[in-house]
Amino acid sequence: MRDKIIADLEDSIESKRKMRETLVPLIETAAKWMIAARNNGNQILLFGNGGSAADSQHIAAELVAQRNRQKKPLRAIALTTDTSILTSIANDCGYENVFSKQVEALAGEGDIVICISTSGNSLNVVKGVEKAREIGCKTIGLLGAGGGVLKNLVDLPLAVPSASRQRIQECHITIGHILSRLVDCE
Repeated sequence: MRDKIIADLEDSIESKRKMRETLVPLIETAAKWMIAARNNGNQILLFGNGGSAADSQHIAAELVAQRNRQKKPLRAIALTTDTSILTSIANDCGYENVFSKQVEALAGEGDIVICISTSGNSLNVVKGVEKAREIGCKTIGLLGAGGGVLKNLVDLPLAVPSASRQRIQECHITIGHILSRLVDCE
């Protein structure tokens, strides 16, 4: 059992090393966009499925409950939290539209949409990004290796260089924490 624990820890460390080698400039760009959004009165909308839904909620909470009380908080919302909205859209319009309908209702030009998908191929996430682009939002994708369909659809793909869902999700939350800290400090 210890060997398995050590192997998982080593794999996690290696995933973050690879992320450091490939994603630092992209994370910096994302942070600059988010700071500009805050300064311009825009908001961040986040969404994903399953563990990525939980990550979108976690990252939104980090952005809103920032530590630096001298800065205006960044308006951020996870589109995965309102069960009445999610279930009514799924029932009336189809599950593939649960994010696009919310983006259409809540997003404005200049807002940032952050989609989170380990595969990069979830139809409801793809449709949410497509709607965001129509509106004039900047789009950031927290993705897995390869990036799927979303890699070429988002403005800024942050594709974690790993094929392991667990490692990808660990790196996504690390990216979220880094972005939150950078936004909080600037």
